[in-house]
Amino acid sequence: MSNTEFHRIKRLPPYVFAEVNAMKARARANGADIIDLGMGNPDQATPQHIVDKLVEAVRDPKTHRYSNSRGIPGLRKAHAAYYKRRFNVDIDPETETIVTIGSKEGLANLAQAITSPGDVILVPNPSYPIHPFGFILAGASVCHLPVGQNGALTDIDSFMNTLVRAVRHSVPKPLALVLNYPSNPTAEVVGLDFYRPIVEFCRKEGIYILSDLAYAEIFFDGNPPPSILEIPEAREIAVEFTSMSKTYSMAGWRIGFATGNKKLITALARIKSYLDYGAFTPIQVAATAALNGPQDCVQQVRDMYKQRRDVMIEGLAAAGWEVPTPSASMFAWAPIPPQFAHLGSLEFAKLLLQEAEVAVAPGIGFGEYGDSHVRLAMVENVHRIRQATRNIKEFFRSNAGVAAASQDPAVRAALLESEKAKV
Repeated sequence: MSNTEFHRIKRLPPYVFAEVNAMKARARANGADIIDLGMGNPDQATPQHIVDKLVEAVRDPKTHRYSNSRGIPGLRKAHAAYYKRRFNVDIDPETETIVTIGSKEGLANLAQAITSPGDVILVPNPSYPIHPFGFILAGASVCHLPVGQNGALTDIDSFMNTLVRAVRHSVPKPLALVLNYPSNPTAEVVGLDFYRPIVEFCRKEGIYILSDLAYAEIFFDGNPPPSILEIPEAREIAVEFTSMSKTYSMAGWRIGFATGNKKLITALARIKSYLDYGAFTPIQVAATAALNGPQDCVQQVRDMYKQRRDVMIEGLAAAGWEVPTPSASMFAWAPIPPQFAHLGSLEFAKLLLQEAEVAVAPGIGFGEYGDSHVRLAMVENVHRIRQATRNIKEFFRSNAGVAAASQDPAVRAALLESEKAKV
């Protein structure tokens, strides 16, 4: 019996990253030293004081019991204090925030809570896969809003034109709009002036806004990324998702938050009460210590990613690959060099893996409008990133034949088959 007989599975396309991951595994099995810039998986240890608090809490047998699906009160209070400290936004820890098992789980479960079959959800494209597929799994239809094509940053006028046109031509009217700034994968950052007309329009149209702010603390240049909840009216329609994963290098701990509109938070809490008992209590205690404790570790993480960013961008430029310098997130959104553009992001990623021993994420995995780019994650140390850029430089030099390949489909197909045969 095939998995494709199941309705929800049939709605999911083949996982684009799986092909690159399989190649990566085979190469490593054959002894290749793959420099992995593909997955946004932090490589740093969680700060010691957070680990110590976990160890202390886990030694108390009382913490081994079921936890609270909404999150322990102390953690919700700590998160509300973070919003006041960082964004000057007052949050009621009882009604306006909930602890999630990572922001990804929170978004997917909120989608289950609020979506009816056939509802329309507006999602930028390219975007992090859970943004569209969390709703697709819940039975919704997704209307993709093309953003950031050709490496251009989204501006509010073009975004609003796209948004208004999508709403005008949507039947039924969209239920919700997903936003994600700093963006994964494009690393784009916006200010409050970007959010204001969107909030005004969505309030008028009765459309919820789900804002993914997972990279709020990984910023390098200019002002810190804002929260959409800094706009008072946003609380009427918006929920924001944040995460401990990148800020405190706690990705495997799976702690995130949903914060904002009481109706949406209540719906998420209701769904979660049937699905889980919350994260392991000692993890929540340690997360509370992270939010309430010294924050110099956050600046250290920020400085580390900035150094890696600078080394990566400078090294790629020296290799002949001009990549925009990201002002936030742990990613660079790299346009495929013109001489390789005809390959598309998946085939280009395969060539980088095969020839340069560097793994990247093909842009097509984030939506069709991402196919002209690949995403590079700053998850290797400076030495390894320098090695990656040297490998890429040599790859460009030695693959002049690929760069000069004919645009004729038959010639291109033959070229790709010959490259595949080398794997």
